[in-house]
Amino acid sequence: MKPVPLPDRALKLNGNLIIADLHLGYEISMARKGFYLPRVFHEVVGKLKAILERERLKRLVINGDLKHSFVSEWREREELKAFFKEVSPLVDELVLVRGNHDVGTLWLRKLGVEVIDELEIGKWKLVHGHNLVEGERFILGHEHPAIRLRDEVGALVKMPAFLVSDELIVLPAFSPWAYGNDVLREIVSPFLRAYDISKARVLVPLGDEILDFGELGRLSGIIWKLPSTNL
Repeated sequence: MKPVPLPDRALKLNGNLIIADLHLGYEISMARKGFYLPRVFHEVVGKLKAILERERLKRLVINGDLKHSFVSEWREREELKAFFKEVSPLVDELVLVRGNHDVGTLWLRKLGVEVIDELEIGKWKLVHGHNLVEGERFILGHEHPAIRLRDEVGALVKMPAFLVSDELIVLPAFSPWAYGNDVLREIVSPFLRAYDISKARVLVPLGDEILDFGELGRLSGIIWKLPSTNL
């Protein structure tokens, strides 16, 4: 089965639902720095549960950066416990492919979460994307890909996007706080910079649809107009 990007910023593949970059606890981390943001935990959990109930897949794979802070603390642990308590009844298996933010997560194995550094599903290797590894076809997170669109009044809106080619699929961040990196201007991931991704197609989830903006290499410097029907 081919990987199927979903409008929910998720990927479906062989009975697996794959998401990346939830960055749970982001608000806690920002509060330590004096920035107070509304919590979106229930929004994230509700959205994920809705996908799992709709798709009825057997395994949930989080492809890195489940959590945000590099420093583990009790509030973060409680949030992660609450997260898995909500989603675990909806799947048979839970897998965390560790990202660079996922320090101190081995204790999640006590909750029934498989914690690993890479995962193979068919011909695809799932790694978060912050380190180079050997392989032929990869599904990655880490980059938080996005492009800029212009709305009806001329304002620029940054929209999360998938990057999809025969060898690479890069997932948009699942977190609503992760506005993303404009891949039409710069690629920040050292993993992606090691590959020619100019032929990757830019797929933008918008409402219940996914819009295909064509190959990345042909889009640089272009600002597209956001379809008014989706505003």
